[in-house]
Amino acid sequence: MTVWNCQTRDMTVLIAGCGDLGTEAGLRFAAAGHQVVGLRRSPEKLPPEIRGVYADLAVELPELPADVDIVVVAVAADASTEEAYRAAYLNGVKNVLDALERQSIEPRRVLFVSSTAVYKDSGGAVVDESTPTEPTRFSGKVLVEAEELLFARTRRTGTQPISLRLGGIYGPGRTRLIDQVRTGQAVIPAQPRHTNRVHRDDAAAMIVHLTTMDQVPDPVYVGVDDHAAEMGEVMRFLASEMGCPEPPTAAPGGASDAGPGDKRCSNSRLRATGFELTFPTYKEGYRALLSGQGVRHP
Repeated sequence: MTVWNCQTRDMTVLIAGCGDLGTEAGLRFAAAGHQVVGLRRSPEKLPPEIRGVYADLAVELPELPADVDIVVVAVAADASTEEAYRAAYLNGVKNVLDALERQSIEPRRVLFVSSTAVYKDSGGAVVDESTPTEPTRFSGKVLVEAEELLFARTRRTGTQPISLRLGGIYGPGRTRLIDQVRTGQAVIPAQPRHTNRVHRDDAAAMIVHLTTMDQVPDPVYVGVDDHAAEMGEVMRFLASEMGCPEPPTAAPGGASDAGPGDKRCSNSRLRATGFELTFPTYKEGYRALLSGQGVRHP
């Protein structure tokens, strides 16, 4: 197997869309001794370990460092609309790739942060990288288009493309479910539905691992923790940990049943690369948050 020894020299890493997740990944790259450049519309908000550069990836081609080794596209939509998704994901990927081509830069690897939304409801069956992408919502459809664009554009270069399909991210500043349970707004779906989660810190660690590991990466990885938990199970756990009343169960056919579907995503391919999770299940992750690491108390 062809390998790449990433420890032979410091690398230049470009984070295109350096928001919360991108910043956490960037700090980890910097801690490993790499030079990190972060593109975002408010670069002044980035920590000193990341060199911030202004760029609106939805509408313009950014100016890139000439010595880029790794590119991470971690953009996010401003709203939950198809227009916003196309502006962020499709335009973002296209403009980064156009900028690389314009400057004749061929990075070793380009990782696109995608989502498990590319998969349809599987009725609770296990989903992995071999499962066909047949999304029924616009979000998943746009993400599939962005993935296909990345694969098509890098096919004729020496760049190795990676799509990291993350589950629902939670962590510092991402405590919506905790807040709902605490305030009594949480409702357990009438129909059991599995959810697929990943702690923000583990998601960032996945990005660093896949773009710097010695072995040649596969094109697609599912980025979730080890346990696809049923939503009611998670809500009851949070209520117990916080000493709150158990959330009620919705009536069948109610709004709480109109969620993203029921599927159990597998991280076996990612695990096979040697990646280790800090928070292997929602229990470890939420307990860390409830201990004061990032929870915004009212």
